[in-house]
Amino acid sequence: MGSTLLIGSCEPFSGKSALVLGIARHLRSAGARVLFGKPLATSLDWEPGAGTPPSPLIDDDVRFVGETLGLEEQDLLPSLHLLSAHSGKQRLADGVLSAGDGLDQLRSSLQQPDSGITLLEAAGSLHEGLLYGLSLVQLARDLDAPVVLVHLWEDSRSVDALLAAQQQLGERLRGVVLNAVTPDDVESLERNVVPALQALGIEVFGVMPRSPLLRSVTVGELVRRLDARVLCCREKLDLLVETLSIGAMNVNSAMEFFRRRRNMAVVTGADRTDIQLAALEASTQCLILTGAGDPLPQLISRADELEVPLLKVEQDTLGTVEVIEQAFGHVRLHEAVKATYAFRLVEEHCRLNDLFKAVGFDALAIPSN
Repeated sequence: MGSTLLIGSCEPFSGKSALVLGIARHLRSAGARVLFGKPLATSLDWEPGAGTPPSPLIDDDVRFVGETLGLEEQDLLPSLHLLSAHSGKQRLADGVLSAGDGLDQLRSSLQQPDSGITLLEAAGSLHEGLLYGLSLVQLARDLDAPVVLVHLWEDSRSVDALLAAQQQLGERLRGVVLNAVTPDDVESLERNVVPALQALGIEVFGVMPRSPLLRSVTVGELVRRLDARVLCCREKLDLLVETLSIGAMNVNSAMEFFRRRRNMAVVTGADRTDIQLAALEASTQCLILTGAGDPLPQLISRADELEVPLLKVEQDTLGTVEVIEQAFGHVRLHEAVKATYAFRLVEEHCRLNDLFKAVGFDALAIPSN
């Protein structure tokens, strides 16, 4: 099935959607029709108690990619199942582990000569989706489709997961893109690690540096995760937070520290008005007040004037920081500015022509300038 490509990863939030965006834009620039879908929906703004799931079942990631690329509605492929605790409990009770007729229908549609190029994003890891018959390994086998992995790279220990993927996917694994590499390590990785991986039979199509922007989280997402009360600037909840600072030092040290940071969320006690005012004069995207008490009216007025959302949470500073740190790098790519950056990142750091040739898209390789 040379017109289909599976994009997978060994762990969630590895950068699959970013690679999909970059690949799809290049294919469209070559004149190809691109279809996109996630056989197993993992990102859907729907709760089990809200009635029946939407029909067709279009994953939020699929919807975002479609809107970003200007894909037609018929080019967004519905998911076959929804990954959730509710649906998983039901499937476990029923003892059903197969994908069902939907997979046969998907396979049939992909075999049509005019179906275009289909990009399918698998679930978060190699095994996620086994309960639905839709894990990456199962999809690659049942659709007879080539696979490209996006893999988070920390150090040489990151190779183990790739070797495990190679064992399970066999020749269907055509290569990988290493992602979230420390920028200073990119050159060394390309010089030393990439040849070693290729000697092990793992082709590397790109090494993408870690991006604070792509790991960032909106103020609105922090409000949701913290169950925070918004005291001002509710219209600014789409601001992106890239770094976290804790205002627990004296004000002079805080001012010096804040100057070196950018696009911060600053967490500090509700009684530290000096720190709060200093934070408002820096590159602060939101100010989060912890503990008992309410801020002074003049602080709210200043935050409103500078258009910095002011949030109030009931938990202590340590608990608040833990929630925020967990959010970084674990949110969906659903902002236009992130998509624009993803385009550039893939274009600059991935050898897409080599990737296209490896997965059977030779005719769609982009001529070099």
